[in-house]
Amino acid sequence: MNAGPASPLRYAIYWAPEPAHALAQLGEQWLSQDPSVAPISEPALYGFHATLKPPFRLAEGCSEAELLRATQRLAWAHRAFDMPVLRVARLQGFVALRPQPQIAPAHPLWRLADACVSELDGFRRPPAEAELLKRRSVGLDAEQEALMQCWGYPHVLQRWRFHMTLTNSVFEQQAQQGPQASPQAEALLARLQALFAPALAQPLRCDSICIFEQREAGQAFRLSHRFDLAP
Repeated sequence: MNAGPASPLRYAIYWAPEPAHALAQLGEQWLSQDPSVAPISEPALYGFHATLKPPFRLAEGCSEAELLRATQRLAWAHRAFDMPVLRVARLQGFVALRPQPQIAPAHPLWRLADACVSELDGFRRPPAEAELLKRRSVGLDAEQEALMQCWGYPHVLQRWRFHMTLTNSVFEQQAQQGPQASPQAEALLARLQALFAPALAQPLRCDSICIFEQREAGQAFRLSHRFDLAP
C-alpha cells in the first residue's frame, strides 16, 4: 500500500554490524542508556548505524513491498567486503566512529552508499519545504544545495562521510572559545575510545544492508529488514 501523503512512516537504508558482533552489542548498549546520564538523545533516535540512504517517506504510488524487493536486488548486486578500520573520533561537534584513514570514493563501502542513494531514489517522496528550510538553516554551500535539490539530502555522493554517531554535539563551545575544547567533552571522547577499542579490534565485514523504520515522528528508528550482500 502507498504510504499516503499524511503518513509519518519513514525508511532509511543503513549499514549496521551483524547482531552477534561485539560492536553491535556495545553500540546498542551505549545508545540504550538514560539520556539524562549520557549525551545520546539524538543518536539514540536513529539507532546504531551508518547512513547509506538518509531517511525518506515513500513516493506516491510506491509500496513497501516494492522497496524491499528493490533493496534486496541492490544488495545482491554488491559483494561482501571487509570494513575499513574504524576509530572513535570527533566529527564536527559530536563523537562518532570514523574510518582511519579516510576511505576514497572507489572503496566498495562508498560505492555501496552511492548505489543506495541513486538506485533507490525513485521510492523517495520529495521533502516538504519545512524540511528543506531546516537543512538550510545550518548553512549549505552551493554543492550541498544542489545535492539536496536532486537527492533530498546535502550529505550524499561526493559529500558523503561514513560515520556512526555516538553522542549529541558536545564540542559546540570550541567554535566560541578557540582551540581548547571543554574538559568534559575531551574526557567523554577518551572514555569512548577506551570503551570501543576492544570491539573495534575484532574483524568487521560488510555482509548486509538494512532498512530501518520510524513509525511516528519522535519515535526511534528500528531495524525492520536485513538483506545479505553477495558472498
